[in-house]
Amino acid sequence: MRTPSLFSANAVELRPLAERMRPRRLDEVVGQNRLLAADSAFRRAVESGRVHSMILWGPPGCGKTTLALLLAGYANARFEAISAVLSGLPEVRRVLAEAQHRFDAGERTVLFVDEVHRFNKTQQDAFLPHIERGSIVFVGATTENPSFELNSALLSRCRVHVLESVPSEAMVAALQRALQDGERGLGALGIQIESGLLQQIALAADGDVRRALTLLEIAAELAQSDAGRVTEATLLQVLADRTRRFDKGGEQFYDQISALHKCVRSSNPDAALYWLCRMLDGGCDPSYLLRRLLRMSIEDIGLADPRAQQMALAAWDTYERLGSPEGELAMAQLTLFMASAAKSNAGYVAYKAAVADVRQAGTDEVPLHLRNAPTRLMKSLGYGADYQYDHDIEGGVALDQRGFPEALGERVYYQPVPRGMELQIKEKLDALRAARAQARGE
Repeated sequence: MRTPSLFSANAVELRPLAERMRPRRLDEVVGQNRLLAADSAFRRAVESGRVHSMILWGPPGCGKTTLALLLAGYANARFEAISAVLSGLPEVRRVLAEAQHRFDAGERTVLFVDEVHRFNKTQQDAFLPHIERGSIVFVGATTENPSFELNSALLSRCRVHVLESVPSEAMVAALQRALQDGERGLGALGIQIESGLLQQIALAADGDVRRALTLLEIAAELAQSDAGRVTEATLLQVLADRTRRFDKGGEQFYDQISALHKCVRSSNPDAALYWLCRMLDGGCDPSYLLRRLLRMSIEDIGLADPRAQQMALAAWDTYERLGSPEGELAMAQLTLFMASAAKSNAGYVAYKAAVADVRQAGTDEVPLHLRNAPTRLMKSLGYGADYQYDHDIEGGVALDQRGFPEALGERVYYQPVPRGMELQIKEKLDALRAARAQARGE
């Protein structure tokens, strides 16, 4: 198996630790136990050199580029890499033409396309005939959901393999290997660091092996002025500005707002508060979160506790007046209240049902007794005739008075749930609807 490289031999000493420690064999890859299990079909195919075109989907630093390099090595193929961020269609065509020449000469090419989701449909289509002919083994890497970001023609010609965020225990193993490796790693420096501090680096890296190795390299540089020992104080400097992974426009964003919404809906205030804090910590626009919380108060709590909507508006106003961090406390309290409140989507369901009837029934006439009659002519035509003024009726309700167009008939949209304030509304409406049906002889 040959070992492809992204760098020339002259640049070896200039490479960062993360690049020097890039795995050379599948056994060195950490954190992808499901995909690379000893008996997995993927591993058997790679080790036998029977590689296929694929999409590698996973978070940053999980090993997508490394796997592409290893695929080329096990297949004894030429490795070519382009970035969808930096390359345009002319560059793509040049690389594909060179791959075709090699293919004609009996040499395969593994073409690695980083950030493939950044290519538009036309650029993605350029790869299709070459994948079909076999002149390239296409390996696209993406952090975004391929179902949304890649066109169906490309997906139909590639298998999608999902890579996972690297867990902290696997990250620690990669860090220890880098500390001990005297050829590619930091072994020659004799860096000393406690396992607990390695765990802190692993947690700070947030599933990104490349980031973890970069943090370790910075810590090692600082430690050389302290007898080669990485201390808590040293690590505090290294991790001072760490941030969690969060893509404001990508799938993580929508997964997290979905988690927040569903935890509010399922009355789990602790989990809801966690996801709110995750999104705030990741830099999510507070106005977006406040708008979503207001929506939840209407859609999922509704008339079971109308205070939720009032509190959502008040929290929004509070944040605009106070800003961060005080305003975020109002958001936290709102989230806890809504997750703890009684839930009802009866109003939402009723609205959707009424909208469906409006769209299907067309423009049915308003019953005469409900029409406005401001002129003598309109009154003579029967507008407003036989209308019963409810305040003058005993009990305050004209039970036999119909409210829907005659062609549609009387309908029931709103079915209050037996929770919160809607329990009282339900009792009243059940009795009123029964009385109306009796008055109409139904």
